[in-house]
Amino acid sequence: MDKPGISVEARERAAEEVELAGKLGGMSLTRQVLTLAMWPLLEQILAFFVGMTDILIAGRMAEGAERVAILDAMGLGGYISWFIYIFQGAVATGVMALVSRSIGARDEKLANRGLGQGLWLGALAGFAAFLILQIGTDYVIQWMGLSPAAGRHAESYIRMLAWSGPIAGAMFAVNAALRGSGDTKTPFLAMVVVNAVNMAASVFLVFGPGPLGGRGVEGIALGTVIGWIAGLFTVVVMLAIKRREGLRWTREGLKLHGETLLRIWRVGVPQAVEIAVMWTIHSYGLRVISNLGNEGALGAHFIAIRLESMSFLPGFAISAAAAALTGQYLGAGSKKMAVKAVRLSWKLGAALMMFMGMCFVFGREWLIGLMAPGSELHADLAGPLLLVCAVTQPFYATCIILKSTMRGAGATKLVMRWSFTSMLFYRIGVLWLLSHFGWVTLTGVWIVFGMDLFTQALVFSRLHFKGQWLDAKV
Repeated sequence: MDKPGISVEARERAAEEVELAGKLGGMSLTRQVLTLAMWPLLEQILAFFVGMTDILIAGRMAEGAERVAILDAMGLGGYISWFIYIFQGAVATGVMALVSRSIGARDEKLANRGLGQGLWLGALAGFAAFLILQIGTDYVIQWMGLSPAAGRHAESYIRMLAWSGPIAGAMFAVNAALRGSGDTKTPFLAMVVVNAVNMAASVFLVFGPGPLGGRGVEGIALGTVIGWIAGLFTVVVMLAIKRREGLRWTREGLKLHGETLLRIWRVGVPQAVEIAVMWTIHSYGLRVISNLGNEGALGAHFIAIRLESMSFLPGFAISAAAAALTGQYLGAGSKKMAVKAVRLSWKLGAALMMFMGMCFVFGREWLIGLMAPGSELHADLAGPLLLVCAVTQPFYATCIILKSTMRGAGATKLVMRWSFTSMLFYRIGVLWLLSHFGWVTLTGVWIVFGMDLFTQALVFSRLHFKGQWLDAKV
């Protein structure tokens, strides 16, 4: 029996600390977080430079009205690329949760099965995204209200980018399995290949000589497709040639297994629904921006989003480490250590993202000029957005870390429910009201987004300390 007057939190603090299996065993918690976060951070930096390359190319393909149209098209293309990764990301979440729990429980057979089933499920999810985009691209462009010139560029980009769906989906799942097992270096090396091939191919396909070069925005998208193909081949081969203990390809793991597929899907479906609704909600905000009547508003929004993604680099890297540790400690039976891992990661992520916010304040003019050289229009529109971004960094960090670790624990339904509530209120209700009466500007839209992040940060902080997410089943 529990002693009277002893709180649940006190009992958890008194619980025996456990040691993880594999290379993380024997490390301090801080070293575990930094070890797991290092490679994802480098991976995120590479991904940032790929996105930066895309916009640097797009911003130099033309001048004047044509450049405005291209950047508007790339703004929509950025949101469409997010849609492609909705289903793949859901599968990856399920795979990470299953593999990390299995590694924590020292069930190598189940971990390898999670890897194999994730490969097939990720490819299937990516194929579903491909079909949806091939059918729905025209409708999305019309709904957004792009200009005819921007619409033509957007259609070329999106239809080509859709072909990356099945390949990226499979690679997302494999990388998630590796991270869940504690191996963050192999996914990084595979993403090095993706990014290097992507950047080189995109530059050549846009600026190179014919018949391969000169493809415009379609060339940027084709470079992305080629990069994902090279990356998937790399990670599959690296797993095949590594003869070691831990995650690896097995014949049994690759054979379709309904129960394992269902376990991955059960965790991933709530996130798929969550991100799909999030994408729809964000697309409404994008529609509001594209209908503001400000020339270049969508392109300026896209520039600010790309620059804001610099702050995601440490946030997502640390959240990936925290999610893997959460799953492994829960699999090993220690809620106490799972909570400690989350809170340490939360502090690190918030500090680093707040530092990035200060960089946005003092370096915004130079950063915007780098992406759209000589464009006073985009500088005037995007500058205030980076100031809003700087203010919201601690709230964004809280959302990234706490939501990722709750998903890593398998509590995807909890995350979905509370994310929806806040986003629907602010990003649909408040934006509709303001736009209906003509009271909204581009900066105003970003302030509404910031209010949503502030609210979600408060909600998920409360949910974290309540601790219900620790009891999620995988």
